[in-house]
Formats: sequence, structure tokens, C-alpha cells
Amino acid sequence: MNPPAPRYTANAGPIAAIKQALGKDMLSLDEAHGEIAIHVAPDQLLDCLMQLRETCDYQQLMEIAGVDWLERDPRFEIVYMLLSVTKNHRIRVHTVTSEDRPVPSVTGIWPVAGWLEREVFDMYGVLFEGNTDLRRILTDYGFTGHPLRKDFPQTGYVELRYSEEEKRVKYEPVRLAQDFRTFDFLSPWEGAEYALPGDEKAIKDGGPVRGTPPKIDEPKVTEKPSDTGAGAAANTESKKRTVRKKPKAEVVK
Repeated sequence: MNPPAPRYTANAGPIAAIKQALGKDMLSLDEAHGEIAIHVAPDQLLDCLMQLRETCDYQQLMEIAGVDWLERDPRFEIVYMLLSVTKNHRIRVHTVTSEDRPVPSVTGIWPVAGWLEREVFDMYGVLFEGNTDLRRILTDYGFTGHPLRKDFPQTGYVELRYSEEEKRVKYEPVRLAQDFRTFDFLSPWEGAEYALPGDEKAIKDGGPVRGTPPKIDEPKVTEKPSDTGAGAAANTESKKRTVRKKPKAEVVK
């Protein structure tokens, strides 16, 4: 017997309760794909989160995520994922900030936010006002930059390796064994509109590139089975060539 599925609260009830609890402190509330996203201003963040915890029963902070919208102003978006244990329901709270504008820390509401805010600071460089231990947590102490920013190079600035000669870990400038390659996932035998290295020797001026089917004036076809070597006569001949040996009878002693 399969256990019953856990019950969860539909969005209609929480949406009405959230609108009543937050009121004008909430900028907007969106519902898409069965999820609720609440947008608040940074100045109202702490008050809104406290209301969601005390009034709407969203007791737990599950995660804090950052998003870098490079072409937007403000550039960064901070997302708080909340869970109501009593309702089995989740919501997201969004706020925005810039590189030089700190976001109020929520460690006074959820102490677990200390490490979560450190992750966002490490990856995006977003500052959290009130976090007394805001230091890197995922990268090394001497790391330069913030890896999840859109303007951070994919290769980074330095690479780390262990030197057997010096018996220590060394930081060195990144040295790529080969350049980045762009893959278009087109088969050169099925119409790729470019020549592979070496094809220039076989392709004449103005000739077709690799993958171009040859032009045939008159296709070769077979009018009857005998043209292909098949048919009754071929089957009879194949039987003659096939030698079948009879199995030896077992001798009973």
C-alpha cells in the first residue's frame, strides 16, 4: 500500500494572507508555474520577512540566492526562499541592490542566514549590513573577484597547483593548453556550410563544399530482380553450393 501524498496548501489562501499582512510594504506579488514571488524594497525587507514569519507562518529560511542582471540598474537581485512547515508551502521574496548598497542582514530573524549571506557575498560581492562575520566561505582567502558575476572571466585570473619541487601550493597566472572552441553541432556530411581543415586541397575554386550531394543526371535503377543477382535462379544456385552434413547417429554400447 502506497503512503498518501503529503498535503500542501493551495496558493489562493496564502496569497490573500500575504497581501493583508504586507499591505503597501510589498511592491508586487506574482504567481507563475504554481509558485509565489513577492517583490519588496530593500528598506522594507526586514519588516516584510518578520511579518511573513510571525503572521503568515513561514517559519524557516531555506536558501538565499543571488542573480546578476548585468544590464539592469540596480544590478543584483537577492532571493529568499521561505518554507511554512505547518502549511507545507513555499514562497520566494525578491529584493534588488547595487554593488555599493548593502542589504539588511536577516541574521536577527534566522541565524542560519549568516552562512547563506556569506555565500552570496563570496559569489557576487553583495554586502549585508549587520552580518558580523561577512567573509569568504566558498573560495580561498586570497581569491580575487566574485566568480558568479557576469563580467567575471570563465578562466578566472589565477590557477592553483601543487609544486613538487617547492613542496607547497602555488598560485600562477592561468595558462590555457588550447584556445576556447565554438561547437555548432553541424555534421560536415549533412550540409555544413564551411570547409574543414584540409578540404581546401580537394575542393577546387567554385566547387562544392563537403556535404554537398553529387549531381546525377540519370539515376541508376534496377528494372527487374535478375539485375540485382536475386531471384529464383540465384536461390537454387545458392542451395547447390551449400553443403549440409548429416549428423552422425549415436552408437549405443
